[in-house]
Amino acid sequence: MPVLFNATVATMAEGGAPYGLIANGALALRGAAIEWVGPADQLPAQFSGDEHFDCGGRLITPGLIDCHTHIVHGGNRAHEFEMRLGGATYEEIARAGGGILSTVAETRLAKDAVLLADAARRVDALMAEGVTTLEIKSGYGLDAATEMKMLRIARVIGRTRPLSVVTSFLGAHAVPAEYKGRADAYLDEVCIPALEAAHAARFVDAVDGFCEAIAFSPAHIERLFLKAKALGLPVKLHAEQLSNSGGAALAARFAALSADHLEHLDHEGIDAMKAAGTVAVLLPGAAYTLRETTLPPVAKLRQAGVPMAVATDCNPGSSPLSSILTAMNMACTLFRLTPEEALAGATRNAARALGLADRGVIAAGKRADLCLWDASHPAELSYRIGFNPLSERIFGGAL
Repeated sequence: MPVLFNATVATMAEGGAPYGLIANGALALRGAAIEWVGPADQLPAQFSGDEHFDCGGRLITPGLIDCHTHIVHGGNRAHEFEMRLGGATYEEIARAGGGILSTVAETRLAKDAVLLADAARRVDALMAEGVTTLEIKSGYGLDAATEMKMLRIARVIGRTRPLSVVTSFLGAHAVPAEYKGRADAYLDEVCIPALEAAHAARFVDAVDGFCEAIAFSPAHIERLFLKAKALGLPVKLHAEQLSNSGGAALAARFAALSADHLEHLDHEGIDAMKAAGTVAVLLPGAAYTLRETTLPPVAKLRQAGVPMAVATDCNPGSSPLSSILTAMNMACTLFRLTPEEALAGATRNAARALGLADRGVIAAGKRADLCLWDASHPAELSYRIGFNPLSERIFGGAL
């Protein structure tokens, strides 16, 4: 089994030194798992005859996890970027037929091969920055065939790239034009049947929704979540992004894995998330792109002990971001996370936001998904902008 030595190891384990740091550390890998981690001078004798790899004093962290993306989509919305710069708001663009619905039109028309090729380029960019686990949502189909197409492509990415892909069914992303003003009918006739079909095809790992005035009400989301519960699927929710609709508290009532965005989150939502163990997924790329002045209540989430994850929200409209390292920097600069919180947000807490207990920290028995960085301290990962210090990416024990 390979042994990595002469490394600074940021285990990201809770309750010890900052970052779970081991100054002169070593790791022993067995297959796809970590067999042992600790100070190099305490390496057990049983590993002395194994193949050793000198890390040259580099930094080792868990593999990074991007726990919220819309990476499979057709077209782009650069023209909306220009409109926002001219003063139009996200909500105004959406109500005028732009926003999500414009991407729906593009995605419905796109051939499978084009969607896969375009998504793969964005996935490769994330992998090049150390991402080893990636969440991919549907939600730009809003009809059964296209939702299935998006989820099928997500599964293909997971089979053809050396990373783990977790899928989320996001049929309740917006009410399509053909069902305008008839959200309940859309849920009954399209969204819930599509979820059932995708679940039967084993394309779905979790169920998501967009709880907002321009999308679905809490009552609509509750109907969707009841179906998810009946199917045995965990839930998560886009909540409190543009207004406070009580979505976070609703998500917590269903023991949601995460509530995401949260710019308008109130104390009731925070208390509910804390009690339910629901992770707060922060998406600074969206706040940056939309020039939001209301930011998630990070200090209150920290005080309440709600775990905070960080993700790119990679999508064509509100967060055209395919850099997890930039998302970490934005989380520090815009939202005032510490660098340690940002790295925990893209490792340990991101794993929790996906319901994955086997990764996100460096510990015996965990997956050997690791990053080796040309850095001496983990704060460097959030410090630089537009610079990628990744030296090696290890997925399932394989360089």
